[in-house]
Amino acid sequence: MRWWERLYLVEVARGLGVTMGHLIRNLFAQGKLLTYQFPEQPKPLPPRLKGRHRLTKRPDGSPKCTACYCCQTVCPAHCIYITAEESPDRRYEKRPKQFEIDMLRCVFCGYCVEACPEDAIRMDSGEVLIVSPRREDFIFDMPFLLDGEGREWIDTRPGPPQEEVSP
Repeated sequence: MRWWERLYLVEVARGLGVTMGHLIRNLFAQGKLLTYQFPEQPKPLPPRLKGRHRLTKRPDGSPKCTACYCCQTVCPAHCIYITAEESPDRRYEKRPKQFEIDMLRCVFCGYCVEACPEDAIRMDSGEVLIVSPRREDFIFDMPFLLDGEGREWIDTRPGPPQEEVSP
């Protein structure tokens, strides 16, 4: 390398040029920015995104899960817990008495969905924002996985101060 190449002044000037170009573009072309103003403007989610788990139902309303333990066995995080019981329906040998997913351990790999022979578990709920101040809220039980109800997510975003109303 020659002496002016060893000083790296040309490369430093090129780096500053790139930085200044980004600064000017961000100042004068803000409509083209890729920033979303979350939560007012949520980012559009891709259609194949792996979201919160859900259990599917049969036409009679019972869960499709036959407690075969395939999803529990294949889960690398060991976050699925199933307890089986005898099924009253003669077509199926057993059904889940208890089905829980510990979302604090889940790595959203989707292996449980691929392993399920009955297509009973899916990750297509579209929910990705799961927030709560309590650890217990992240253990999803069978009623919540079937209906998606029974949980009240607490909005932890700071809002305007609320005025107290006197009686």
